[in-house]
Amino acid sequence: TTYTSLDQLPITLRAEEVAAVLGISRAGAYTLMRSKGFPTIFIGKRMVVQKDKLLAWMDAKAEE
Repeated sequence: TTYTSLDQLPITLRAEEVAAVLGISRAGAYTLMRSKGFPTIFIGKRMVVQKDKLLAWMDAKAEE
């Protein structure tokens, strides 16, 4: 799926969607989602991030 705006993103994003939003590889998204300080939710072995938490994380990183 191709998204043309942030409003089109689902409430929770998988690694593939995080990669697309950030313009990184899927492997890079998995690494990021496993890193300390990233707002990942673990549901069993599945990893997702809430869209609003990803955007807040991006805002915080932009201010560093």
